[in-house]
Amino acid sequence: MPAIDTPSAGLMDRREAIKWMLTAAAAVGFLRTRAPGAGLPPMGPIPHGYGTDPDLLKVYAAGDVWPLTFDAAQRRTAAALCDTILPADSGGPAASAVRVHEFIDEWISAPYPGHADDRKIVIEGLAWLDAESRRRFGNGFAALIVRQKQAICDDIRHEPEARPEFKAAARFFTLFRDLSAGGYYTTPEGMRDIGYVGNVALGRYDGPPPEVLQRLGLG
Repeated sequence: MPAIDTPSAGLMDRREAIKWMLTAAAAVGFLRTRAPGAGLPPMGPIPHGYGTDPDLLKVYAAGDVWPLTFDAAQRRTAAALCDTILPADSGGPAASAVRVHEFIDEWISAPYPGHADDRKIVIEGLAWLDAESRRRFGNGFAALIVRQKQAICDDIRHEPEARPEFKAAARFFTLFRDLSAGGYYTTPEGMRDIGYVGNVALGRYDGPPPEVLQRLGLG
């Protein structure tokens, strides 16, 4: 897989990305204890309806289903923030290695109800993150060293404890963290990390006991 910071980095297959987004929606909904975008205006006019869901048996090219939102700079910042939230460790790879930042791009670009609010929060939050990084450390967020990234995130990691000037950024961080976790832990790597095995039989099953079958007249 190409490095995420290079212009040649390819976007993930849209069919897989859309399947992933629909699967992760349940996890993201569980993580979100409130509606982060409540009361915010959408980025643009809301169309009347949004058509049918994509055909998941078809292979789509980028832009065939809906246009993506991130430009190259936003994608780098989002990948760096994903990795600050979910870095590589003994349990699994970093979030960007399983393309969680691309999942977030799909999420905020989708034309479903509520996603426009999320798009506004994420785009404005990423812009704030880069501006704050340059103000404090003279460089964009993706170029900072780990402890510098963590210092900024520490100020916005918990909205109730955030200083007044960081409240809006903390709301962004809450949404972005929940999207990152929802995306990561619905990948095979994330599910292995938490020990989720899905619909897999554990142990041996030899069928109903003979006495039960006899009672039902099947023995």
